[in-house]
Amino acid sequence: MKTKLFQPDARVRSDEHKRIYALYELAYTIVDVGAAVAFVIGSFLFLSEKTQTAGTWFFIVGSFLFLAKPAIRFKRELKLLSLGKTTKLAKRDGWSKKQSGK
Repeated sequence: MKTKLFQPDARVRSDEHKRIYALYELAYTIVDVGAAVAFVIGSFLFLSEKTQTAGTWFFIVGSFLFLAKPAIRFKRELKLLSLGKTTKLAKRDGWSKKQSGK
């Protein structure tokens, strides 16, 4: 069976897959919260003419953070895909048994 991107079961194939998935989800959530906070701050700053420029910069930062979200997901999928290939190679060559002492 050929491994593909964006497969729901990819995150639970091994403990290493679970760890990688969790780390990327944490990064995704932090970026998501950062984007939301930037937009809320930008919204308040945009209410006054004196702070509109600062508000605009917060909107720009928030936009870049929102742009980073799909990039994080895509990078996670590439990492999980490559991890699957190395896991298969390790099993084929008997590496996992050698490492576990079996």
